[in-house]
Amino acid sequence: MAKTKGSSKKQQKRGIDFKKIKRKIGRKLPPPKNTTNTEIKSKAIVLPEQSVASEKAGLAVSKKGLTLKELLQHTSHHNAKVRKDALMGMKDLFLNHPEELKLHRYAVIEKLRERINDDGKTVRENLYQLLKSVILPGCKEMYPGQQLSHKAVMDNQGPVISLMMAYIFNAMTYLAIDIRLMAFKFFDLAVEYHPPSFFSYAEKILQNYEDILRKNQFYLEDKVKLKNALAGLVRCLLLLPSSKEVNLPAKNIPEKKILQAFEPDVPTVFAEYSVINKKLKDLVPVLVNCFQDFLPVLHDSLDAQSFDCVLNILRSIDLAVAFFIHGIQQGHPESPPLDQSFSSVLLKKLLVVFPLNPMHHLSEKDDDRYVILNIVITEIFMHLSEWICPPAVLFEKFLTFVEYVLLEKSCSNVRSNKAVREKQISTLIPFIPKLVSRVIGNWKNRLLQAFTKTFQDCSPESSVKLACLAAIEEMIISHEDLLCTDVNDSGLFDYKITWIRELPMLLILLGDRHSSSSKVVLHLLLRLGQRSLLYDDMQGLLKEFYSTDQNKGNICYGPFLRLARDSQELSICCLYYFSQLDSTLLKSIASCCVCHELDPFMLFRIIEVLHSTYKAGHIQISDFISFLITLASRFKVFPENIFPATERDMKTSNRATFKSLISVVCSCLSQMGDNSLVFAILEKVILEQISLKPPLDNSCAMLRMLIALDSKPTRLSEQSICSLSNVLSAYLIDVAHCVPEDDDESMSSIHGQTRRYYLLPSFILFDRSHKLLNLVLNVMGSSINGRRFSLLSGDRISYAKGISSIINAIVSVLLWMQREAKVQQILYLYKEEIDHISRSICSLQSLEEINVPIEERHIIKHAIDRLKTLTSSLYQ
Repeated sequence: MAKTKGSSKKQQKRGIDFKKIKRKIGRKLPPPKNTTNTEIKSKAIVLPEQSVASEKAGLAVSKKGLTLKELLQHTSHHNAKVRKDALMGMKDLFLNHPEELKLHRYAVIEKLRERINDDGKTVRENLYQLLKSVILPGCKEMYPGQQLSHKAVMDNQGPVISLMMAYIFNAMTYLAIDIRLMAFKFFDLAVEYHPPSFFSYAEKILQNYEDILRKNQFYLEDKVKLKNALAGLVRCLLLLPSSKEVNLPAKNIPEKKILQAFEPDVPTVFAEYSVINKKLKDLVPVLVNCFQDFLPVLHDSLDAQSFDCVLNILRSIDLAVAFFIHGIQQGHPESPPLDQSFSSVLLKKLLVVFPLNPMHHLSEKDDDRYVILNIVITEIFMHLSEWICPPAVLFEKFLTFVEYVLLEKSCSNVRSNKAVREKQISTLIPFIPKLVSRVIGNWKNRLLQAFTKTFQDCSPESSVKLACLAAIEEMIISHEDLLCTDVNDSGLFDYKITWIRELPMLLILLGDRHSSSSKVVLHLLLRLGQRSLLYDDMQGLLKEFYSTDQNKGNICYGPFLRLARDSQELSICCLYYFSQLDSTLLKSIASCCVCHELDPFMLFRIIEVLHSTYKAGHIQISDFISFLITLASRFKVFPENIFPATERDMKTSNRATFKSLISVVCSCLSQMGDNSLVFAILEKVILEQISLKPPLDNSCAMLRMLIALDSKPTRLSEQSICSLSNVLSAYLIDVAHCVPEDDDESMSSIHGQTRRYYLLPSFILFDRSHKLLNLVLNVMGSSINGRRFSLLSGDRISYAKGISSIINAIVSVLLWMQREAKVQQILYLYKEEIDHISRSICSLQSLEEINVPIEERHIIKHAIDRLKTLTSSLYQ
């Protein structure tokens, strides 16, 4: 059927589904119409305090700006360099901000302990240095302002160390040898800062040492690390009780002994005694095998690393053996007897090569190293020889070695190795007493001769001298029969005399520069004195220890004055034990007593000891009286003015000390025996001293010494009374000049009390001897007439100014006498003498030839008026 025309037009008007658009080349295509626009447009929102730097404001940061939290996170980083840098950053942070460590120490340890078995060698080394130099010292000083006990410090360190122990033991079983050996170094650090940690893990740590030492394939390659591990073992074994301490006097036990592990107040350690003992019995053979593995190296050449390893091996064996013997000596129930076969095998393996390297063509340094190793072997031998009897040939080898070290090493002139030689010799010296007690005949004399030469030749301040002093004390005091085993050889006893007579000179040489050594010498002298072993001829040198009288009376003080009080006490106590104290030594001590540098406590202690010495019959009575008079006459009181002008002078014055001294002196005099006999000796000496017109305080002191032994009626002779009258008149005038009068004349006032102190000795003497008062009044009257004659002779100006003060002083003295009840009654008997004094003063005032200033005449007139009051009261 054919299409019509209309239908074709309808078809052309229909829409097109896909319109093809022609594009020009190079033009960008427009986006599809059905695409979704994902672009987001917004304005920036600015909020304050949102930067990274502002978040750390107020927080402690390292130099690189990292906080502690960030640094701890970096320690777990996969890169070893980042971990190492984090540890170094923590060191910087803790040094600059120590409070961070105080606040977060447990969190820090919990995180850092993971690095103990780190694969990176530098990481482990930096961790060790961080713990050693910063963290553990910082935890130890957590309370710097408080005085904590040793136990409190240990308790403070305990939790910190316990956090590390599991990781340390884990590292000890690591496959890598480097990490295993480094773990022992970490444990050594833990024991250093918390010694009880060894006893808490003793069984496990000793087992780990045994395991690592059995693997000897790394000895030659890893000597440095093995040395560190062995050094830690030595530190642990040093904490164990040792037979070395049992044999030493209490004062010679090393103070560095941190923990006495087996004291009765530590019951938990007793439970571990058998465990430690068993583990050490297993460990010692392993150590001996290690020593034998090093023998080829010892025979060829001994480098520094090999020497340190061998030395620590031998020291560990020595400490273990000393621990075994300590348990036996103390009778510990958990300590089995020392096995004879064990000791024999140990001696055989160690001593078959003794002495190590006997060749003499080595350098001084190498020779010293071999000597040190031989000395440690000698220590082991000495310990074991107490339980087994070594062959005579072997014993003689050790004696020869000891003699060689004492003679050859002490005579060496190489200055560079002086400290090394002293350490070698001082290590062997403690064995001398034990060796001397075990040998007989020629060897005993050879050992004592070598020891004596060492003692005399070594420097006074050296450690060798101290070791010799300890050995001398043991040989002479602890074992008194040590030198007397051979009664036929009197030469052995001579060594003891030689040692004792060296001690005073040693004190002089030590001086006050080595006070600790001086104290040791003084302690030895005291113990010798207690056993009557001090010789009187030693006093000649001993006086230089106190003081010596140089030319023209200049005193040169010895080291005594500059030593500590405890050393001074020891030196004074030694004096008691001399059979007869020499007068020159007493004079030397007296010079120290009057020196203002001497502590007053020690001054009174000296008098106490010397008084006891006198009562024991070791000081002659005349010498002791001379000593006491020297104290009274030569002690310098400062300031000389009785009433100091400034408050500072009052605080520094020693007048109160001097008054107490005179009271003690008078008490000693009253206890010396028959007072009349003592007074007869004292009288002449005191009058000689007081006639020299010493200062007022010293004159008063000697007068008080007289009245302490005098009686009523007086024991003074006629000649002494005459001599004393001149002295007393001048003394009383001096008192009047030095103690001014005030408005308050009562004895309760300061001036009244002071005046009575100085006047009372004279008043007591007047009460006991009326004749003495009569003579004193006559001397006073004569002094006025003498002054008058001097004025008439022409020297008017100088005496005119002094005559008034003398007159005023005499009148003051008379008035003070009148106020004293006992003296007032005596004055009534001598009214004529007082009238004579009054007439002499009045006649002096009436002389017109003398050109006396008006002020002086007024003073004289006032004195006359005061004197009239006195005379009128006497007549009434």
